[in-house]
Amino acid sequence: MLKLFKHLKPFAVSVIVVILLFFIQSLAELYLPTLMSDIVNEGIVKNDTNYIIHIGRIMILVALGDAVCVVVANFIGSKVAVALGRNLRDILFKKAEKFSLHEFDKVGTASMITRTTNDIVQVQQVLVMIMRMMISAPLMCIGGIIMAIHKDAELSIIFAVVIPLLLIFIGVFLLKGLPYFRVMQEKLDKLNLVAREGLTGIRVIRAFNRINSEKKKFKKANMEIRDVGLKVNRLMAGMMPVMMFSLSATQIAVVWFGGLRIDSGHMQVGDMMAFIQYAMQIMFSFLMMAIMFVMIPRAQASAVRINEVLGMEPEIVDKENVSNVQGDKRGYIEFKDVTFNYFGAEQPAISNISFSAKPGEITAIIGGTGSGKSTLVNLIPRFYDVTEGSILVDGVDVRDMSQETLRSKIGFVPQKAVLFTGSINDNIRYGKDDATEEEISKAADIAQATEFISNMKDGFNSVISQGGNNVSGGQKQRLSIARALVRRPEIYVFDDSFSALDFKTDARLRAALKNETKESTVIIIAQRVSTVMDADRIIVLDEGKISGIGNHKELLNTCDVYREIVYSQLSEEELA
Repeated sequence: MLKLFKHLKPFAVSVIVVILLFFIQSLAELYLPTLMSDIVNEGIVKNDTNYIIHIGRIMILVALGDAVCVVVANFIGSKVAVALGRNLRDILFKKAEKFSLHEFDKVGTASMITRTTNDIVQVQQVLVMIMRMMISAPLMCIGGIIMAIHKDAELSIIFAVVIPLLLIFIGVFLLKGLPYFRVMQEKLDKLNLVAREGLTGIRVIRAFNRINSEKKKFKKANMEIRDVGLKVNRLMAGMMPVMMFSLSATQIAVVWFGGLRIDSGHMQVGDMMAFIQYAMQIMFSFLMMAIMFVMIPRAQASAVRINEVLGMEPEIVDKENVSNVQGDKRGYIEFKDVTFNYFGAEQPAISNISFSAKPGEITAIIGGTGSGKSTLVNLIPRFYDVTEGSILVDGVDVRDMSQETLRSKIGFVPQKAVLFTGSINDNIRYGKDDATEEEISKAADIAQATEFISNMKDGFNSVISQGGNNVSGGQKQRLSIARALVRRPEIYVFDDSFSALDFKTDARLRAALKNETKESTVIIIAQRVSTVMDADRIIVLDEGKISGIGNHKELLNTCDVYREIVYSQLSEEELA
């Protein structure tokens, strides 16, 4: 947790002010019982009304100062904690933005959301508690003991019995409770994952009538976090009665033995009243520390999870002084003996891939499911880095270019069309921030999206709901294609981006693309032979390796894998 608190540096002055205010507040509370003792011993016993009024005024001023310090300190402390939470969320999000897909695979989306929200809230809450109690509790405890000894050293022997017992109890509680807090956060991850899948996959769940099974899955995850929470709460429930019993037993012991000392003339009534107050302050300081120890382990578990993300170094980073690296071959792509392994996989996803794609040409990639088509194109914008070999863009190894420069050259349309909450205009403009209305309209025309957009109530200003759930799969794909087109990049990558289109729309779209992308390099992944048969170059993948390269006619004669794909989709009349 201390690693996270280094982010408090911008708030150092505020933290010091809070600590000073709580320090003053603790001193004030330690001073009040002494004033009360003086009123009893010097004022009430001696019937000195002026002395009572004088000390009473001082007590009121001290109490007011105490209250002001607490209010101001809590206000500033809360602001610091909230600001720290804001900064940590910002740092965590920016860190996640730099991660390669491999880091996301390791952490998991649901866990990342929990770490950015619930885990940071835990740290935020404990910070307020620490700022309040790390000064107040020890000072009240130590100061209370000193003041109690000052009032009556012999009666203070009571604390020599009670305090060690309390320390042993709190230590046992910590040893038992600590393991549960990390488990609780992990169970919360699982709950978030189940809830997220249940909500995002609601169409599939209903289509397969799996609502009851999803309810059971959620109930199981919910019950698991409940069970862990109950174990922790049972420990807390057992702790509080022990603390209150200790407090009450200490008070009884002070009154009993204090009464005997008053009766023997070794102690004044006012001193015993002050001693009782100091005893309560000492016990309450232990109660505060116990509460703090309850919160710290869970916050510590959360801090470890946050630091785990902050400590992750992205695998894909820019080399030094790469921002100005530019190639002399605009849009030219070359794969040189590229091999790629996913983390933990026994076999490479793709092996010894070599080919080139030039501006003005369409390079199509086709193959069976799991043949490595998407993996191959994901290496071009450096979503992953190659295991062996190299990929050149504009004649420069992609690892020698900045990621921003590299990706600015690419218009990428992913296999799963992703739209963001906002208007259609906003979604298309996502490809180019300063795109004009004319550029957006032209991109939509080429993507064959204008017709369905114009039929929507607000046209280009129509709102896309979360995940694009208010448009069809084909409409999502066309908007994703328009988003890439508005960018006018050197390289277009279409990762199976026409699969949800009917044959007529597919044909019109490819014809429009041909004119628009004639000066760019185009790479198309497709399952349909009709989509790729007019390409300048077709690369056939089989089990991660190139089975053949050529145009449609050449591959029909030379590549068995391609021939098998073609005959499975087209009749002899269509081939003729």
